[in-house]
Amino acid sequence: MKILVNEKRCKRCGICYSFCPKSVFDHDEDGRPQPVRTEDCIACRLCEMRCPDFAIQVVKEDQ
Repeated sequence: MKILVNEKRCKRCGICYSFCPKSVFDHDEDGRPQPVRTEDCIACRLCEMRCPDFAIQVVKEDQ
């Protein structure tokens, strides 16, 4: 699973952290979300659906 965060759109609101049931996200020193545990992602897409700025995209990688 690949989680893409568009840094230009992200306003660092933290909604993605709040809705992720697997705690995939951490944040950097500026508060930007960083998908650090992508192996735990279950592709529920809650982060993508709840992001008010459409800054997150969940992509299934070809195996």
